[in-house]
Amino acid sequence: MVMTPEAKVKKVVASQLRSLKAYYFYPVTGGYGKSGVPDIIGCYRGKFFGIECKAGSNKPTALQEKNLKDITASEGMAFVVNEENMHDIAELLGATPVQLELDF
Repeated sequence: MVMTPEAKVKKVVASQLRSLKAYYFYPVTGGYGKSGVPDIIGCYRGKFFGIECKAGSNKPTALQEKNLKDITASEGMAFVVNEENMHDIAELLGATPVQLELDF
């Protein structure tokens, strides 16, 4: 099965989140879910985060941008990640080299 460019971004991000031992999941937005929720929701070192994954020149929709702003307004962290910054998850989440070596 061929992976879409956005799926490749999500795979790289998830791999880094696993290595950080961050709690994360992919929310289901159909049915009772909420539209515009970021692709990946999680928590790292007590801080809530939402990550919207995009590929190429794709940008978040207005509803996705609203949800990302709502997260930051509640003192969470919200990011749009694409091929240019998909390897920077630890830095975006504020992990230091010492934190990366800790076992939880």
